[in-house]
Amino acid sequence: MTEIALPSSLAEIRDDFLELEQQDRLLLLLEFSNGLPALPQRYEDHPDLFERVVECQSPVFIFVEVDEEGAVHLYATAPRESPTTRGFASILAQGLDGLSVDEVLSVPDDYPLTIGLTQAVSPLRIRGMTALLARTKRQLRERVAAL
Repeated sequence: MTEIALPSSLAEIRDDFLELEQQDRLLLLLEFSNGLPALPQRYEDHPDLFERVVECQSPVFIFVEVDEEGAVHLYATAPRESPTTRGFASILAQGLDGLSVDEVLSVPDDYPLTIGLTQAVSPLRIRGMTALLARTKRQLRERVAAL
């Protein structure tokens, strides 16, 4: 586990998972799945802006935005029939929302390994969440470079 201070939003999510027994962690992941934030209306008709995260077993698409105040927002879509993928996308969308560019880029790449789900879900699924984070950071770097 990387010893870098996490933004409080992600630390809280991690701690919430780690406080639970393995089976209850899956229920919390399902809660996150149900809580995946809806896309802002301005993006609903623009699937062309979203990038597919091909490492995920289910079709998940993401788009990273930096607003006028420099806050980062991650938007994601994933089918309701894919609660694990939706849950992972929701954890990142909620946990990264409103952070600065530097805060998001400093999130340890191994964050998905720290939330206590490595025994509850397959390594392939964990790699999917790791890819979600990596693509988020790459998109963010591209957005910042384009400014």
